[in-house]
Amino acid sequence: MDVDNLSGLKVERADASDWAALAAIDSVAAAGDAVRLDSIRRWCAHGVTLMARDASGPVGYSVLEYNFFEQGFVTMLMVAPNARRRGVGAHLLTAVETACTTEKLFTSTNVSNHPMQQLLQRLGWHPVGLLHGLDEGDPELFYLCPSARIHDATDTAG
Repeated sequence: MDVDNLSGLKVERADASDWAALAAIDSVAAAGDAVRLDSIRRWCAHGVTLMARDASGPVGYSVLEYNFFEQGFVTMLMVAPNARRRGVGAHLLTAVETACTTEKLFTSTNVSNHPMQQLLQRLGWHPVGLLHGLDEGDPELFYLCPSARIHDATDTAG
């Protein structure tokens, strides 16, 4: 699947060979987090990663899995630090909405992650729950994508 847009970004499915390039733009992986490195390698190998690239190379990625009550779940949305606030996250979420094959699509973010919350709210996602205990002192806020966005994305992709 390829999604082109006016800003020169191209979103495509990453394959196993893309993991190192994605790890290089992931601020957590680039800091040497072994768990994140292993996750990126696994996500790419399993074909659940969408990668955004521009002329300079990869600038972000998202992971869409179906292990959250068998519904779509955006496990990860990462934008390279030097590419933030340019619409990369919005393009990746739109691509995930297009790719999602279930009736519902969820994601979550820490309460402290205000930029992600603003992005989700701007795209019409609704907060649906709060979970304490994952990250001490920083609860996880869950969001649901409006079903009309999933159906609209699917209809225009078809």
